[in-house]
Amino acid sequence: MLPLLHAGGVSMRKLYPYLLLIPTFVIIIMFIYYPAGSALKLSLYKTSPFGNRTIYVGLRNFRQLFEDPEYLYAVRFTLIYVSVSVAITIFMSFIIAYMLTRGVPGTRIYRTFLFAPYAVSPAIAGTLWTFLLNPVVGHVNYFFAKLFGIQVAWLTSKPYAFYALIFATVWKMLPFDMIFYIASIQDVSLDIIEASTLDGANTMTRVWRIIFPLVSPITFYLVIMNIVTTMFSSFAIVDVMTSGGPGGYTTNMIYKLYLDAFTFQKRGPAAAESMIMFAIMLVVTIIYFSFAERKVHYQ
Repeated sequence: MLPLLHAGGVSMRKLYPYLLLIPTFVIIIMFIYYPAGSALKLSLYKTSPFGNRTIYVGLRNFRQLFEDPEYLYAVRFTLIYVSVSVAITIFMSFIIAYMLTRGVPGTRIYRTFLFAPYAVSPAIAGTLWTFLLNPVVGHVNYFFAKLFGIQVAWLTSKPYAFYALIFATVWKMLPFDMIFYIASIQDVSLDIIEASTLDGANTMTRVWRIIFPLVSPITFYLVIMNIVTTMFSSFAIVDVMTSGGPGGYTTNMIYKLYLDAFTFQKRGPAAAESMIMFAIMLVVTIIYFSFAERKVHYQ
């Protein structure tokens, strides 16, 4: 009897971790894998505007997308928008994080104000920058008028609408990156910094030749996270600030997907667009992990 109980207890202990993971697996299946599978299936069909009839069309939705000039423009705009936003955010967040770790008086107060945008939703961030860039009552145009005697239609003219999106996106992502950079910079050994100072290294050399390479694992992580954010979480900023205008100039892939799915009721092509975005992120992640990780220095 005892051996049976012992055997049963061992088997239950082995199964216990899997039982605890069941709720997580259920949520992942319901809200990630099932919707992804449904989108993949829907991308192969053409659906009526009322959703009461579907026709299997195979890969025609994908072929039509790559023949659509508007969609190809949205892809190009997204690549430029993501590249510029991520590059500026990584650079600025590292510089600001480095300055906040230098022991300047009032650093804690500065950190509090700089981290505040992290608690703001993308929609609120877009609303705030829409007000700041307003050509009539916006603070930015007020200073431009005082300093340069000009007023810029930031949200309704080219290329300023693109700049406006960059401002809002970088402002929203900066706090997240700074939190990680501050923690990683503080973890850099002081012995290395002191040794480089004794060897005659100036500030720029210490920052870019020593500290930045040592925090490369964090940079590696932040690049991936920022790409995901600008690809998928930029919808609210674009929708609130420019609505894809002027004339579709700031329509990126996620906003194009929204227009096709909910405004034009083209559910099949919209599902195909979601699959293309997933494929792009998959390829970017694989390439980045295959090549960029070789230059990452783990302490």
